[in-house]
Amino acid sequence: MKVLVDAETQEILGGTILGVGGDEAIHCIATAMYARQSASLLARSVHIHPTVAELIPTVFQTLQPLAP
Repeated sequence: MKVLVDAETQEILGGTILGVGGDEAIHCIATAMYARQSASLLARSVHIHPTVAELIPTVFQTLQPLAP
């Protein structure tokens, strides 16, 4: 899982999920993007267990800046 988020606005710019179950989880990121929700929303979200989608908050909680 990878996501791209604007550091200043926290706008979700994109995301990708590669692997089994990725198709089930990517809709969570896409829906948040379409609704113009911030990355912090997904970082604090709770998804059902066991699913791939439950990893989304972990990805958003571990965001790191890209090298310039």
